[in-house]
Amino acid sequence: MSAVSGVSPEEPVDLRTDQPHSARMYDYLLGGKDHYAADGEAAEKALLSFPLLRTAARENRKFLGRAVSYLVREAGIRQFLDLGSGLPTAENVHQVAQREAQDARVVYVDNDPIVLVYGGALLARDANTAVIQGDIRDPRSVLDHPETRRLIDFDQPVGILAVAVLHFVGDDEDPAGIVRTLCDAVPAGSHVILSHATADIAPEAALGVQTAYRSQGVPLTLRDKGQFTAFFDGLDIVEPGIQVVSDWRATVPEAERPAHADVSWYGGIGRVTG
Repeated sequence: MSAVSGVSPEEPVDLRTDQPHSARMYDYLLGGKDHYAADGEAAEKALLSFPLLRTAARENRKFLGRAVSYLVREAGIRQFLDLGSGLPTAENVHQVAQREAQDARVVYVDNDPIVLVYGGALLARDANTAVIQGDIRDPRSVLDHPETRRLIDFDQPVGILAVAVLHFVGDDEDPAGIVRTLCDAVPAGSHVILSHATADIAPEAALGVQTAYRSQGVPLTLRDKGQFTAFFDGLDIVEPGIQVVSDWRATVPEAERPAHADVSWYGGIGRVTG
């Protein structure tokens, strides 16, 4: 059985369904069913500013799949730590990784109680996965969590994911320091997959989304390409470098991809060298 840590079956869980949460809003944008009215209403307000926000979310999800496939096929990674994983949907990290290597192990981390409830139910038959309650803002507690230590061998390369999550970490919470802490905990050959929303490409629309999220109590901090690239300081950036997520190792012709202004999300992978 997979492990679900952080929710006790004997205790009632406050799912905070009256407050929007970024994980559930993302589920709404992806067309999922595991969200509540507050999440849908908040997402719809963001869509008023950026009607193609669903396209951006879907392209980010596709980037995650291509990036995980790269780590398994070309970097030989067999264990993953997915921070801010959100609600399980199609093409989750463990599904993508285990399609390439059946022994791949994944620890999902999120601070939303509903992720643990739904994630645990969906992953209950997979011995190589765990879902834990944790927050990327406290990376040390995630790294030291018993379930993380059970599934992740920190003497072997690790794939760390912070996909569509660092833009929910404010500048005062030191997102670059969080990434450094994670990288310092893993050996050479490990890789870090990051993606992040930006106002570089379609400023008015993107800043409208930021305002809509913040007005609903969901922190969102957009960053430019330079700020995003700085998260990879000390790492070797994997080719083709920092790209709009729809372009990163794209598998469809350029003419069939959405315009950059319809995505407004950067992505990339960094390799830990020592």
